[in-house]
Amino acid sequence: MDINDFRSWHTVIMLAIFIGIIVWAYSKKRTHAFDEAAHLPFEDDATHKATLKKEDIQ
Repeated sequence: MDINDFRSWHTVIMLAIFIGIIVWAYSKKRTHAFDEAAHLPFEDDATHKATLKKEDIQ
């Protein structure tokens, strides 16, 4: 075995890892967690609006 064999195996392993990440990211089990994470920036809107109102009063 020479260095090119190791490079070939490294490429195959990296491709398998990449495909594993894609399958994990698009699996049905992860949909709820990803949707929840996608809405995190919008959950703080009520607090932000209350803070703005409080600053306008002062």
